[in-house]
Amino acid sequence: MGTPPTFQKSLPGMVLLLMPSQDCQRRKQSSGDSENQTTWLILVGFRELQHLGFLPFIFFLAIYVVTVGGNVLIALAVASSRTLHTPMYFFLCHFSLLEIGYTSNIVPQLLWSFLEGREAISLVSCLVQFYMFASLAATECLLLSAMSYDRYLAICHPLHYTALMSTCLCGCLAAGAWFSGFSFSAFTLTLAAPLPLCPGSREIDRYFCDFAPVTGLFCGDVAAMWGAGVSISGFLTVAPFLLIVASYAFILRTVPQIPSGHGREKAFSTCSSHLSVVGVFYGTLIVVCVAPTDHMPPLLRKAFSVFYTVFTPMVNPIIYSLKNQQVNGALHRLWGKLIPRHTPPREMGQLLTSSWIPA
Repeated sequence: MGTPPTFQKSLPGMVLLLMPSQDCQRRKQSSGDSENQTTWLILVGFRELQHLGFLPFIFFLAIYVVTVGGNVLIALAVASSRTLHTPMYFFLCHFSLLEIGYTSNIVPQLLWSFLEGREAISLVSCLVQFYMFASLAATECLLLSAMSYDRYLAICHPLHYTALMSTCLCGCLAAGAWFSGFSFSAFTLTLAAPLPLCPGSREIDRYFCDFAPVTGLFCGDVAAMWGAGVSISGFLTVAPFLLIVASYAFILRTVPQIPSGHGREKAFSTCSSHLSVVGVFYGTLIVVCVAPTDHMPPLLRKAFSVFYTVFTPMVNPIIYSLKNQQVNGALHRLWGKLIPRHTPPREMGQLLTSSWIPA
């Protein structure tokens, strides 16, 4: 039996309805391309150093190992030494843990970019990296001011120091620094939620997601986000710095009044390491803020950023291990426990059966 003519006429139309049209396919493909363009970014990194091969990778890897290893050793030394269970070293332990998170947020991705040439990162990952960077930087400023306040109480009010700097106050200051740093940064990031992404290139000529390139990704009314970010970062940077300056102004006025030379020397030695860390941190920050980076070559602008994102976390454990005799002694004792000195064969059996290892 043949197919009715009416059905033959309607069959091509039914086939066309069942088959996806080329326009629909083009729309889906263009929407997929648009989605990929808006959700994936390219961090250029240090492509200017690609001709050096693996040397930049080895250089930054060595810095990362020294930074993480040094801060881990300081945290372990403070935790293992009872003489360091004081408010000053309680804050130092928090500071070392912060530095580990600060550098681990940026350097591993930088190392990967040296291997790949440039790094593809999703928008969500970029925003998370920026949030962690801003939060940890703000927390660092607040912890430095808490440490300076601790030194002020210890030197200017030694008789009431134990009562004033109690365990509860130490915990509140540390928790307040962490909570404030992460809360204020979250508020800045929420202002970007309703903003649309700008069309065009998704290439960022940085090695990490900083505030300026993240803000440049969004269109619309970005003035509120920019103003809030600048205001909050300025407050969380300047206010702790003023508190540090005021604390050390009182300390410098009090130290000459200490009768014994040994007391004056001890006061200066406990402050020198913290003051050196403050000088390195705020010194690099001021240089980066004052320097006209907008008109700099990209490589020089990235080099300025390396100072406060890579080098500063590495310098801090070196400063505390060299300038602070108590930390230096605790590190020697910890090193002796982790890696025992050479023991003669006769004493090896006694060492293995004993739970005490000489420092």
